[in-house]
Amino acid sequence: MHLVVVGGSDAGISAGLRARQLDPSAEVTLVVADAYPNFSICGIPYYISGDVVDWRNLAHRTRADLEVAGLTLRLDTRATRIDHDRRELAVTEADGATARIGYDALVVGTGAVPVRPPIVGLTGPDALGETDGVHLLHTMGETFALQRALARGPATALIVGAGYIGLEMAEALTARGIRVTQVEQLPEVLPTVDPELGALVHDELTRHGVDVVTGATVTQISRTANGLSVAGTTSTGSIEWDVDLVLVVVGVRPDTALLTAAGVKTGARGAVLVDDTMATSLPGVWAAGDCVITHHRQLGESYLPLGTTAHKQGRVAGANAVGSHARFHGSLGTQVVKVFDLVIARTGLRDHEAQARGHQPITVTSSPDDHKAYYPTAYPITIRLTGDATTGLLLGAQLVGWLGTEVSKRVDTYAAALHHQMTVAEISDLDLSYTPPLGSPWDAVQLAAQAWESQVATLPADPAPRRLRPVH
Repeated sequence: MHLVVVGGSDAGISAGLRARQLDPSAEVTLVVADAYPNFSICGIPYYISGDVVDWRNLAHRTRADLEVAGLTLRLDTRATRIDHDRRELAVTEADGATARIGYDALVVGTGAVPVRPPIVGLTGPDALGETDGVHLLHTMGETFALQRALARGPATALIVGAGYIGLEMAEALTARGIRVTQVEQLPEVLPTVDPELGALVHDELTRHGVDVVTGATVTQISRTANGLSVAGTTSTGSIEWDVDLVLVVVGVRPDTALLTAAGVKTGARGAVLVDDTMATSLPGVWAAGDCVITHHRQLGESYLPLGTTAHKQGRVAGANAVGSHARFHGSLGTQVVKVFDLVIARTGLRDHEAQARGHQPITVTSSPDDHKAYYPTAYPITIRLTGDATTGLLLGAQLVGWLGTEVSKRVDTYAAALHHQMTVAEISDLDLSYTPPLGSPWDAVQLAAQAWESQVATLPADPAPRRLRPVH
């Protein structure tokens, strides 16, 4: 059988490799729009910062590795149309030539594209581009364009957006000696966590010289004789900056044009609807990654573009495309980011999300040490646990701690507990490792759970949803 996979990032590569693992006789053709299959988009900020010296190191696997695994690569080839009746994919190659590729099964992993907010100078016929010093950052091509701009030695930069990529890029540009201004439309940076935790990130940015402006909307970017002029508004009036470079990273939207033109149904945020086998509404067509909806184990249908999710979904799609019976078991939105010397992570639901799902959430904050205090360099981790006051069910967790306090691994413990629908109390029953330099007999994740239990025990038998005071 001939499987055609569209897309050369996490979902597409995972699909192709899994299909070959399960059916070594299958012919798998990978159609990639650029020349960089299997490159880590998540690693781009670390190439920009210089932590990753050679851009080639961002490749999870080389082209040769993929070909040895049995994939036929058609690079610089753009898929333009799915002819479902004929089971053919129309493509346009780098030289403009067109062709049609027949398939028995098709997996589409076209991913997402950057959101272009309605900023004068960023959209429209007179939009500024990379040659003017205005950059998006989602592909290797955009990465090389930014590197060329940085080679010209800009002294100042403005980043529109303070989500994960925006924060990582603030660190990367600061590491290169550039004075960074970070502008976020919402009241606090990193809006995927509670504002109280976002404020800790805000302080860390400021500590490293980043000028953070929240509650501000960028409205216009224009070219001047000396660089770029950026205009915006705040609750108190207008604001303006003169900078050498602008980076716009305000999120992504699903790239679904290929599938929707073929009649595939869409759902949340316009992403393609798939079932737990990653099958679309077209027989014989599967889709995975940032172009599809995400089944969230607590929220149901959602759109949550994450690399870890794309890998899992692609693996499921590739397996089923060659006749297997795999299932995607859902996401919990587990995420982590490093911002200078701080690590921030979350999994599951926040208080307002839990309320919207009909829970009676209680969110409790505690600050247990990462290891025994008598061993040097013990630091507190701020942990916010959300649980259901009626059932005791764990609903979510948010953590902030210094680099080295193993925040990312501790959030994984909560993610595992959420996956298995544990109560907050049951976290104390987990048999977790302990040695004084690395932990405590009761690990920080368990101490936070016990702090939550202690506060809930003082509530009336049938409490109304409310947020409790932090534990210090």
